Amino acid sequence: MLLELHNVSVCYGRIEALHGISLHVDEGEVVALIGANGAGKTTTMRALSGIRPLAGGRIVFAGEDISRLRADLRVVRGLCQSPEGRQIFPGMTVLENLDMGAYSRRDTAGIAADLKRVFELFPRLAERRRQPGGTLSGGEQQMLAVGRALMSRPKLLLLDEPSMGLAPMVIKQIFDIITEINEQGTTILLVEQNAQQALARAHRGYVLETGRIVKEGSGRELMHDPAVREAYLGVS
Repeated sequence: MLLELHNVSVCYGRIEALHGISLHVDEGEVVALIGANGAGKTTTMRALSGIRPLAGGRIVFAGEDISRLRADLRVVRGLCQSPEGRQIFPGMTVLENLDMGAYSRRDTAGIAADLKRVFELFPRLAERRRQPGGTLSGGEQQMLAVGRALMSRPKLLLLDEPSMGLAPMVIKQIFDIITEINEQGTTILLVEQNAQQALARAHRGYVLETGRIVKEGSGRELMHDPAVREAYLGVS
C-alpha cells in the first residue's frame, strides 16, 4: 500500500471533524472520496498534507509513519496536493507558478522534463506561460493548480474538488486529464462533490458522512449502490 490511514481523528477546538477514519490507496490507483459539504473531505486532505494535526491515529506513506512529519517534508517524500479553490499565486506568471511547484527540487533536467510534460497535458498553459495566473479563466487556473502539483513529481497526487465552479465541458476536460495523469503512472486520491465523474474514473471509492467512512467499494459498485445513487448521483 502506498498510503494508509489508521483510525485518524482530527479536531477543530472541541469539535471532532474526523472520527477515527481508516482508508488506503494502492500504488497506481485512482481512489475517490465523496461526501456532502461538511462531511470531512477537505479536513482529510489537510491532515494528509500536514496542515491539520491529528488528534489520534496514524498516517503511513510509502511505509513511513508521517503522522507528525512537517508539511514541506511530506512534499519532499512525494505527497503533494492541488488544493480546494486552486489557490494559485495570482500576481505570478503561469511559469512562475509552475516553478513554485518544484521549489524543493534541485534536478534541473528533471524539472525541465516535468515542465514539458505539464505543457503537453495542458497546452493552454503553454500558450499563457507569461500571463499572470490571476488573469486566467477558472478552468485554466485549475489546470495551473494541478500542473503546479505535478511539478513536485508526486508519488501520490491529492486533488481536492478539481471541478468546483467549472462549466460542464471544462469539468469533462479536467477529468479526462486526471485519467491521463493516472495512466502515465501517478497515483491519485480524489476528493470530489461531482460523484458521477469521480466514481466513473476511480478504481475504488469511499463515502464519508459526518467524519466517518460509511461505505467503500469499487467505483462501479458505488455508482450502482442505491443509497449512493440517491444521495450523491441524484438518481432514485
